[in-house]
Amino acid sequence: MRSYEQYFRMNRLPHIWCPGCGNGIVMKAIVNAIEKAGLEQDKTVIVSGIGCSSRASGYMNFDTLHTAHGRAIPFATGIKLANPELNVIVITGDGDCTAIGGNHFIHGARRNIDLTVVLFNNNIYGMTGGQASPLTPLNKTATTAPYGTVDRPFDPCELAKAAGATYVARGTAYHVNPLVEVISQGIQNKGFSLVEAVTQCPISYGRRNKLGDAANMLKLMSERAVPLKAYEKLPAEQKQDKYPIGVLYHEPAAEYAQEYGKLIQQAMEGKR
Repeated sequence: MRSYEQYFRMNRLPHIWCPGCGNGIVMKAIVNAIEKAGLEQDKTVIVSGIGCSSRASGYMNFDTLHTAHGRAIPFATGIKLANPELNVIVITGDGDCTAIGGNHFIHGARRNIDLTVVLFNNNIYGMTGGQASPLTPLNKTATTAPYGTVDRPFDPCELAKAAGATYVARGTAYHVNPLVEVISQGIQNKGFSLVEAVTQCPISYGRRNKLGDAANMLKLMSERAVPLKAYEKLPAEQKQDKYPIGVLYHEPAAEYAQEYGKLIQQAMEGKR
């Protein structure tokens, strides 16, 4: 691999994330995946919304958009439709993507537009005050759930699959090389790709839920995240505190920008 410095705006570093935050690990996994997939830097666009993870776009040396809360996917959709030759990667968080941006998320998947969405899942709204998000596990505490959450969380991978995504994968900040691999494969899928990147938030989430420091949270990831084939062999009672990682679903289908281009050509030729 070439020097990682070419992929970052070095004058913007060091970053502002809290000590022990896993967002930097996931951000570097994305640039490693970009290189692994062989993308041209000048033909790659990074789009982010609002939140801890979405600050990543400001550190990355590509054409980037730091957009409104929950609106990264529609901005990215516009970019892809305007210039289908571009590689468009979306950086989003659990609240940004599945709460205020939830409708855009499911319709991006439904359309199967060629975006790679990397969902940084730290189980909480970290930057904006420690509120519970749609991905906060049941009974965990947050500023908006001081006695524990009663809302059942989404499984974003199952949600993406049900909505029509053609590539769905999960990785963690602990399993770095597999995370790079699934992001790279998502980039190469010609359609809507979701990669859930489970990452630790030792300050807003871990400390409040007595999960220990960042090292201990990474240790928990190593114990609970299981490669898909091994996970499928576990008895039901052993699956309760674990979750599968790797490529969870891949089924190619017609890509939206290409199909939309055909409609434009048809209209220009006056055909119905």
